[in-house]
Amino acid sequence: MSLFIPHRAAWPGVLSRVAAAVLGGYAFTWGFAALGMAALSALGVDFHDAETGVLMLSFLVFLGVFLWAFAHGSVARVWLVLAGGGGAMVLSALGLQRVLLA
Repeated sequence: MSLFIPHRAAWPGVLSRVAAAVLGGYAFTWGFAALGMAALSALGVDFHDAETGVLMLSFLVFLGVFLWAFAHGSVARVWLVLAGGGGAMVLSALGLQRVLLA
């Protein structure tokens, strides 16, 4: 049985994809959780109920984006969607929280 070991030239792409899956997936999931908790709180759900529900759902979100990062063809698009989407959701959550606390 032979193991697939990527050629040396492929390692930067492999490391970039792994970093995108782990770090970008974390950023995306963090943004999802922050925005979800803020949105549910704005809708009148108790904060701790919103927190528990969103954080349980976040495990599935992270799994989905982690697997998608390896399945998608373009590493640049993976980085753009995960890091960019995560950043946009965090900024949206911060804006919503400021409106709720004002």
